[in-house]
Amino acid sequence: MPTDPVSEIARLREEIRYHDRKYYVEAAPEISDTEYDRLMKRLEKLEAEHPELVTADSPTQRIGDQPVEGLRPLEHRVPMLSIDNTYSLEDLKKYGDRVAKLLPGEQIEWVVELKVDGVAVSLIYENGVLTRGITRGNGRVGDDITHNVRTIKDIPLRLNAPGPLAIRERVDSVPPLLEVRGEIYMTNSDLVLLNETQKQKGEPPFANTRNVTAGSIRQLDPRICAERRLRFFCHSAGDTRGLRAKTHMEFLAELRSYGLAATPYVECFPSFSKAVAHCEELIERLHELDFEIDGLVLKVNRFDQRERLGYTSKSPRWVIAYKFEKYEATTRLNDIRVQIGKTGAITPVADLEPVELAGTTVSRASLHNADEIERKDVRVGDVVVVEKAGKIIPHIVRVEKHLRQEELPKFPFPVACPECGTKLVKDEGGVYIRCPNVECPAQLKERIRYFASRNAMDIEGLGDKLVDQLVNDKLVHNCGDLYRLEQRQDRLLNMARMGRRSMDNLLDGIEASKNRGLARLLNALTIRHVGARVAAVLAERFGSIDALMAASVDQLSDTAEIGPIIARSVYDFLHSQFGQETIEDLKNVGVKMESIARAGGPRALEGKTLVVTGSLQKYSRDEIEELITRHGGHAASSVSKNTDYLVAGEKAGSKLAKAKELGVKVITEEEFERLVKQK
Repeated sequence: MPTDPVSEIARLREEIRYHDRKYYVEAAPEISDTEYDRLMKRLEKLEAEHPELVTADSPTQRIGDQPVEGLRPLEHRVPMLSIDNTYSLEDLKKYGDRVAKLLPGEQIEWVVELKVDGVAVSLIYENGVLTRGITRGNGRVGDDITHNVRTIKDIPLRLNAPGPLAIRERVDSVPPLLEVRGEIYMTNSDLVLLNETQKQKGEPPFANTRNVTAGSIRQLDPRICAERRLRFFCHSAGDTRGLRAKTHMEFLAELRSYGLAATPYVECFPSFSKAVAHCEELIERLHELDFEIDGLVLKVNRFDQRERLGYTSKSPRWVIAYKFEKYEATTRLNDIRVQIGKTGAITPVADLEPVELAGTTVSRASLHNADEIERKDVRVGDVVVVEKAGKIIPHIVRVEKHLRQEELPKFPFPVACPECGTKLVKDEGGVYIRCPNVECPAQLKERIRYFASRNAMDIEGLGDKLVDQLVNDKLVHNCGDLYRLEQRQDRLLNMARMGRRSMDNLLDGIEASKNRGLARLLNALTIRHVGARVAAVLAERFGSIDALMAASVDQLSDTAEIGPIIARSVYDFLHSQFGQETIEDLKNVGVKMESIARAGGPRALEGKTLVVTGSLQKYSRDEIEELITRHGGHAASSVSKNTDYLVAGEKAGSKLAKAKELGVKVITEEEFERLVKQK
């Protein structure tokens, strides 16, 4: 019995839209590419046989037959305003304080989103059908790019396609008018493929994903844009009439229910401090993304609070972008080697042909983990793009495969620890491969080095080579053994380059480190996700190691700037056998485990605000800012009338001029050291 073409075409369109949604919106495809292609070809055949049944929103109609003559200007229904931004963590926190003052006594939930580095567009759906795609332009008038927008596969031509299987979150209808805004972008993986195609065509490669995107969506011929494999994330609305959502998180869920690809990795937090803490955690994971971002966006979640906050003449008061400078350079990968970290993580490191990046010469970059090497297909001999964003160490963004002249072998990631031979294990549900042997000499050396470092227990005289000797000669098996070296002076004196004076200086430094306080100790213990700042916050809140060990995960998480990942990591360490034995051992050798602030009264910089500028001789920026915090001060990033001191190194620039203009006291590194040693 012949099939009714009208019914079959309707069924095929519904089924294809459903599978588009599963693939692009939910990232949970249910059929193979081959099966999908078979559905599409059947639909194309039926529409060719019955051209009178073809509609503009059919999945087959993504590419127009003819190029447009030019890009028409179109006025936005609601202006696409820019948003305020800051590169300073301090200014970000001040913004949060300002919003809190505008909504006194109210609890404000904050949403954190990725700021995708693409091209901003507005999409208009009328009665569920895509009718317009418009660039941001000057915010009031943009260009009509509908012909190109229709070629992007994760932009549905028709909304609310429930498909052949009932979708539980299906809504009864879509708004008569829906205007969504977002970013068109390209993944790094697709740029690699595109540049390989460019090479085959004998055409020059594209420099970066944003340039490709910006150029592609302005093409007059939609077939060119269709070849570029562009993607889309929506993150906000223009005309909000007809939306059911009352909060941003509900809004994103509503968009997904319509079949739109909402911005990923979005989380909501009960306070601004929690949102900022999450930002700091998220920045460390940017290398995991296959698309470029140039910052993070923080938004008030509730729409009614947004309305009361309102707008300035330029931007909404309820949103801000926390941005960071990004620098890229291209160089050759000479080698890949692995390092064993203080937590046992096996980290691959790229040895690079030295290249200038952000004012410094870079010869190494992190490859983070085995999965990243595989995903980016990084091979020794490749030409690679290296990126540095903010304070994050340089990492490889992508391989320039079009410059690969020959077949290069894949990197063989080790299966056993290169140092102790223990079989490596992968984190459950994670990406890191570790040596599980806590007595592994390489791990121990890294733990001791970090324990003695300036940001941690600051043991003068305990350098890298001496740490190697102490571990190799089996004088030190754990951090507590450092404090037992006083009883092993004969063996110390027999070590290479160790005279009586050097030994006395070392033992004095070890003895002095017993009184560094809880914050320094917490940093020294190499707890995952805990650095100098987090350690200082925990020490300030709990005051002693005993109080910290008695805290629950929820109590830890309730601490300002401490997110759930950090809280869980701290709790797990403090309640592990290794953590408890380490702390008990350090107690037994006399290490003090209380906050200096609580144990020793006022500190030298109590209540003072300091700014650091220029190149310092003795300290890194992180080190001196940690010292400021440890002595009770606040390390600010910009000079204002409230600044008490500006610590100026070499090549101090605009901050020095600003300090002189405001009459802020300017001091040198040496004067800073004398200041903190007064107490």
